[in-house]
Amino acid sequence: MIWFNHMKTTLNLDDELLRRAKRRAQQRGATLTSVVEDGLRAVLAEASAPAYRLQLPVVEGAAPPAVDPADREALYAILDRPQP
Repeated sequence: MIWFNHMKTTLNLDDELLRRAKRRAQQRGATLTSVVEDGLRAVLAEASAPAYRLQLPVVEGAAPPAVDPADREALYAILDRPQP
């Protein structure tokens, strides 16, 4: 029994996109099939890559200083004072 690892299919592509793909294949000395496969691999690799998730540290502390963040001078005074 013979097993094939390639499947034939029909795609309906935008004419300009197909012309550009053929031109790219010719420039690379490759087949149109390999250009389409490379494009699909790139798109599928992006989709399967895990999304970056930012994890910020949680810092427990005392009550925040009683300062109005809109009062720039008071905020600078809090930031400039020495830490214990």
